[in-house]
Amino acid sequence: MLKIGFVFPGQGSQHVGMGQELAAAFPAAAEVFDRADQIASYNLSQLCFEGPQELLDQTIYAQPALLVTNLACLAAARASGLSAQCMSGLSLGEYSALVGAGAITLEQALPLVMRRAQLMQDAVPLGHGAMAAIIGLNDTAAVEEICRGQEGIVTVANYNCPGQMVISGEKAAVEAAAASLKGKGAKTMLLAVSVPSHSPLLRECAEKFAAALAGVKFDRPQVPVVSNVTASAYELAEIPQLLVQQLYSPVRWEQSVRYMMDLVDYFVEIGPGSSLSGLIKKIDKNRILGQVGDNRSLQKLMEKVNSI
Repeated sequence: MLKIGFVFPGQGSQHVGMGQELAAAFPAAAEVFDRADQIASYNLSQLCFEGPQELLDQTIYAQPALLVTNLACLAAARASGLSAQCMSGLSLGEYSALVGAGAITLEQALPLVMRRAQLMQDAVPLGHGAMAAIIGLNDTAAVEEICRGQEGIVTVANYNCPGQMVISGEKAAVEAAAASLKGKGAKTMLLAVSVPSHSPLLRECAEKFAAALAGVKFDRPQVPVVSNVTASAYELAEIPQLLVQQLYSPVRWEQSVRYMMDLVDYFVEIGPGSSLSGLIKKIDKNRILGQVGDNRSLQKLMEKVNSI
C-alpha cells in the first residue's frame, strides 16, 4: 500500500483566487468555505477568491484564509480518494494538519488561528522586528554561532532544508547577522514581513495565546502529526504547550521531513503554491509526489498515484 504524508503550507503562500477552482468542482471543498464564512465575522471565502492581495497579505487575514484554503484542498483530495498516513505543516500549516488528523475541528481551529494572527500582528511594534533568509551556507553551526554573537536578539527561526535557513529577531541584530553571514559566502535576503516569527520576541505573545488554547479540547490525532518544535509526532497531552512554544521556537522543517521519511513513501503538498515541495526536493528529490492546490495539480497528482 502506498504510504503518503500530507504537508500543509504556512503564511506566505496566500494568493488571490486560492481554493476557488476546487470549491467550484468539489462540494466538500465548497462546504469548508461555507462553514468558515459562518464562523468568521467577515466573508472569508470572498477574500480568498477575490482579494485584494494587500488585504490577504496582512497577518490577521492571511492566517485564517490559509487555514481554510488548506482544508478545502484537503477535502478535494479526500473526495478524490487520497488519504495520508502522517501529516505536518509549516508553522501555521500545523493547524491544518491537526484538523486534518481529527485532533481539532474547523469550528475550534478557525477562532484559535484568528486569535493567534491578531496576537502576532500586535506583538512587536512596526519596524522593530525583521526576518532574513540565509541561503547557500550548509554550516548550521556557523549560522547559530553568528546569531549568538550579535548585540540584541536574533535567532534561527526556520531550518528549512540543506543550505536554507531563516533568522528572526530585532531588526538591527538581524541585519548585522545577515551581513556577517554574507561575509561567509551566504546569500541573504530580508523578508517582507512585519512580524519576527519564531523568535524570543514572541514569547509574551505566546503567553497570551496560551489562554486561548486553554479552552480548547484536543482529541488524539488519527494519524501521526509532526510538531515543528520537536520534529516528532505529537503526544495528545503536549499539543497545547507545543503550539504555544511554536510561536517563539524555531521551525525544524528539515528535521520534521526526515522524521516523516521513515513513515511514508511520498509527500503531497496540500494547499496553495508549491513552497514545501521545493524544500522537500532539496532534502530528497524523489519523495515529492505532487500538490493539491487547484484542479490541474490535483488531476496531475491522481494520474501519478494511479500509475504507481
